Amino acid sequence: MKKIVCKKITLLNRSLIIINYFIAFLSLTTLQAKAADSIAIIPKPLAMQVHDGHFVLTNSTTVTSTSSDADVKESIQWFINKIATSTGYHLSTKKSKNAISLILNKYADTSLHGEGYTLKVTSSMITITANKPAGLFYGLQTVLQLLPPSIESVTDVQNVKWTMPCVDIKDVPRFGWRGLMLDVSRHFFTKQEVEEYIDQMARYKYNTLHLHLADDQGWRIEIKSLPELTKVGAWRVKRTGRWGTFMAAFAGEPATDGGFYTQEDMKEIIKYAQDRFITILPEIDVPAHSLALIASYPNLSCTQLPYSVNAGGKGYERNDNVLCIGNDSTFSMLDKIFTEIATLFPNPYIHIGGDEAYKGFWDECPKCQKRMADEHLKNVDELQSYFVKRVEKIVESKGKKLIGWDEILEGGLAPNATVMSWRGMSGGIAAAKMNHQVVMTPWDYCYLDLYQGEPSGEPPTYGLCRLSDSYNYEPVPDSIDEKFILGGQGNLWTESVPTFRHAEYMTWPRAIALAEVYWSSRANKNWTNFITRLEKQFPRLDAANVKYSKSMYNVIFEPARIKNSDFGVTLASEVKGLDIYYTFDNTNPDEFSPKFDGKPIQFPVGATYLNAITYRDGKPIGEQINVPKDVLEKRLDEKHHVY
Repeated sequence: MKKIVCKKITLLNRSLIIINYFIAFLSLTTLQAKAADSIAIIPKPLAMQVHDGHFVLTNSTTVTSTSSDADVKESIQWFINKIATSTGYHLSTKKSKNAISLILNKYADTSLHGEGYTLKVTSSMITITANKPAGLFYGLQTVLQLLPPSIESVTDVQNVKWTMPCVDIKDVPRFGWRGLMLDVSRHFFTKQEVEEYIDQMARYKYNTLHLHLADDQGWRIEIKSLPELTKVGAWRVKRTGRWGTFMAAFAGEPATDGGFYTQEDMKEIIKYAQDRFITILPEIDVPAHSLALIASYPNLSCTQLPYSVNAGGKGYERNDNVLCIGNDSTFSMLDKIFTEIATLFPNPYIHIGGDEAYKGFWDECPKCQKRMADEHLKNVDELQSYFVKRVEKIVESKGKKLIGWDEILEGGLAPNATVMSWRGMSGGIAAAKMNHQVVMTPWDYCYLDLYQGEPSGEPPTYGLCRLSDSYNYEPVPDSIDEKFILGGQGNLWTESVPTFRHAEYMTWPRAIALAEVYWSSRANKNWTNFITRLEKQFPRLDAANVKYSKSMYNVIFEPARIKNSDFGVTLASEVKGLDIYYTFDNTNPDEFSPKFDGKPIQFPVGATYLNAITYRDGKPIGEQINVPKDVLEKRLDEKHHVY
């Protein structure tokens, strides 16, 4: 009997041990899951494991590497300077027990390619391993995102414990081309502002800054052999207000608005970007969008009429902003321009634009018609193709490759051209099927100058591209081999972006979403998880004094016809789980106002405005948006809600 009791007690003890072990395992798993949830790295790494413990960054922490590579040393110094700004710590490069170690693989890990890295954080050591210096730099960016948000502060922050969780991370980008385009022609941004933009890009592992350097409204790069380009083409009369409504220059009115980068300025920008593993892609937009060039050298157009640089009006009659293709001086001029551009920019590509050319002047120009006859060209589309192919030869003679907007497909694609597809994805698909390389940047997902929320609550622009549109965008169509897709970029055209602060507002957070599209694996994307991580990025942007949009919290108004009645409106938001309150009586809604319950609401008789706001946990989180009834009625007849 005693033996039986003892056996039962032994079995019970074993069961209790197993149960306690299981409870401990669940607790550890739960804690690790919570720790993983608290980590908000963007772009999301390929793989991550969270462990117990923390690494503490102190004034005694060192940053070391056995590599003598100059780029590695530059990254270490960049990191030391970055840490000093916010922490006040001056880290050493000597070995210590509390260290950050950067290792270039002696025997390359092929799975990391050129920009991937592994990151191991223990309580005493951070180790970043990569095949190339770029990977080590991206690993340092991830280290910064593991530290508290105040690490991004532009001033010394006191009373912060600079800890980060112990993790193992392996991270490799999906695409090699991860870019943003900044239009510095429509509105000029200073060298310092461009460098600030580069810093913001580096935080999210972008590697290409496409600068739109020339358009109708300004020529922005010094060409020493053609001084009129910056003497005349860089300046226009000053106007303030809504773009597209401005009056042209009055007789004798001085052109004081604008600016340009000297070649020394640009060399400094290029070096600043290179130190952050970002390459600058220069764009000189031809044969159209060339009014600043034509204003400087009027003999380059078919009409040869004198013009001033466009101040932001509706444009000149019939868009007389195209170069004369029948004029040999056009090509000799472009040869001079591209000679200096090729010498200045180390990027293997030169972007030649090629978009939105009004071809009517070519139809009427005797020189262009003679060119068509001499070259046996059937129409003006083939004339444009002739232009692009000839410019490609000029670009290639400088040791560069040509890239252009998808209009360069019209009339026949130049033999070695790369296509940047902006009018949807069809141009990119067509180019890829011809075995040409493609950068995907369709406007409805990637144009950062579009409305990002309800237009009634946003600064005026055109079109609509919400944060969710950018995040849910897939750059590789099912019908295309991914090897032809170099990657993609977001484009910030600046007609309606007069200041750098507004450029930031339009860029972020949509460019954060695109950063994950271009870096993270397709299987790793999840909208709900992204929003959770994105919200933890906002304090970092605040610390860095970066302006950004919170339109994702604002109300979305969706009107729809209701049987036997006028129309109803459904209210929603991109971020789920928010409470929406509304009024029709022209008062400001709050948590005591009617709450939207999911059923379409209708305008009472006499009501002309629907005002609405979002709340979370009893507090306002979105902006109050006031939408007129007639605006919502108009949308009922608009297929795609293009405002």
